[in-house]
Amino acid sequence: MLTLCSFLQSIWQMIHMLTMKAVHVTKRMYRSSAVIMTGTFVVAVMVFTSAGLSGGGKNALTAYAETPAPEAEPGEEEETEEIELLTEAKVQFHLTDSEFIRDGQRLVGDTLAKSVSEQQDVKRERKAVIEKTKEEIRLVEAERARIAAEEAARKAEEERIRKAAEAVRTSAVVSFSDKDYEVLKRIVQAEAGICDKKGKVLVANVIINRVKSRKFPDTITEVVYQRSQFSPVSNGSINTCKVTQDTIDAVNLALTGEDYSQGALYFMNRGRSRSSSVGWFDGRLTFLFQHQGHEFFK
Repeated sequence: MLTLCSFLQSIWQMIHMLTMKAVHVTKRMYRSSAVIMTGTFVVAVMVFTSAGLSGGGKNALTAYAETPAPEAEPGEEEETEEIELLTEAKVQFHLTDSEFIRDGQRLVGDTLAKSVSEQQDVKRERKAVIEKTKEEIRLVEAERARIAAEEAARKAEEERIRKAAEAVRTSAVVSFSDKDYEVLKRIVQAEAGICDKKGKVLVANVIINRVKSRKFPDTITEVVYQRSQFSPVSNGSINTCKVTQDTIDAVNLALTGEDYSQGALYFMNRGRSRSSSVGWFDGRLTFLFQHQGHEFFK
């Protein structure tokens, strides 16, 4: 009996020592050890029974069967649970690590996509700014070209007029300065701007006739600006009117000797004149003729 128990206890201690020395112990290994121990126990019982230990064998088997199973030491259970937790944590870590990698890849992809989009936006903005700047430069250059063209045209026209005036001056019936020439054009435009060319020549003839007459000043400018003689001087329209080419041509004709005036020194528009002025014209002057809206006197 004692021999059987000692044998079984020796086997149990050997298996227990083997399992305790293992570094990585799992439930499966523990169950395998228990199976080995049980099998060894059965073989030992059979051996002792076949040797003639009938009564003692039965009692020993019964005693061993009734012996409570050895309890697992607290350290073993804690170590097994720790290994299981570590194994589970490792699995979770691998899963989490994979998810972390995927999230990182996704984040990197999103960041790169955003960076590319921002770069494209910057390029588009730069391109828009460049195009706008080019358009502004083009408009400025076009405006400068337009101004330059207008200035060139103005200077060309002034030169043409100057040359025409020089040509007129060489054959003019009266002497005149550049200022006289400008004043004569303006008074003809202001007084007879709506008249035909003959009507404009007639107004210029009256101015020239006064320059020639001893009763009036000796220059065109002085004749035109003599007090209370011409209404465009009084109301200022002589300074605001725009001289047309037709008026310039009429003035040039009058200066070079074309004369329809019959020596007239006065003219008036009866419908636009004050009654006192009309009475003075009718009572003091000699009526010569009428052309369009103007009546001429001497």
